[in-house]
Amino acid sequence: MQLGVNVPNFGPGTTPGVLSEWARIVEGLGFDLLMVSDHVAVTPDVAARYPAPFHEPFTTLSWLAGMTTSVRLGTTVLVLPYRHPLLVARMATNLNELSGGRLVLGVGVGWARQEFEALGVPFSARGRLTDEHLVALRKAWSEEGGGHAAPIPVWVGGNSEAGIRRAIEFGDAWHPLRGTLPWMRSVVTNHSLPAFAPRIALRLTTAPVSDPERLAGTGTLEQILDDLDQLERLGADTVVLDPYHGDPQETRRPHEAWQALTAVATHWRTTS
Repeated sequence: MQLGVNVPNFGPGTTPGVLSEWARIVEGLGFDLLMVSDHVAVTPDVAARYPAPFHEPFTTLSWLAGMTTSVRLGTTVLVLPYRHPLLVARMATNLNELSGGRLVLGVGVGWARQEFEALGVPFSARGRLTDEHLVALRKAWSEEGGGHAAPIPVWVGGNSEAGIRRAIEFGDAWHPLRGTLPWMRSVVTNHSLPAFAPRIALRLTTAPVSDPERLAGTGTLEQILDDLDQLERLGADTVVLDPYHGDPQETRRPHEAWQALTAVATHWRTTS
């Protein structure tokens, strides 16, 4: 099983220098995948969680591709209805080629109603538009590749039944975001998923977390390593660790996340 990191590409502390240091640390620690998130218009509902500056994902990953050599690069998740699918197909293809085939395209339907309104995209149609765009993406890649499937894996995010259905119908993997182990185990057991690549929290504590609703990836180092072991047993191909917990001021203190990632990377390699 491979490990990835969701790197904050937003917030008051996320300067170009900090982003480049994130890339150096993620690749240097031996992680397999570096992912960033997506918003286009930082409307009030977005800014409350992910304030400006918000670095556009394709631009950011293209820049990071030039300063890394082996780590895969991806989106967790690109809000698919925000852009024309042919534009997404072209940008993804170019980034994949320029990075040496390292792109993972994680996609989702989005949640920020004000942002949809700012972009002139109907919020109520976001599920249907995502399905249509996924079909258009596959078609564009197939035609461009002479009928051959594109080598860009598409991870479909979404914790709802609709998201799970979408992953099964259109995706190369189901990419749930921040769930409990029992819930993920239930979904994996009861659905024929194409593959399983969850993004989980990373919150390291000194004392064990006993809450029955504990999110995977939260707790002591022993709990987190056990979560990873259980996810591997469930068949996860990749697990993406998300050290951001919703406070934008965290982006001014990246060393806290780097220390947690160092602990996990060091001990996971030792025990796996």
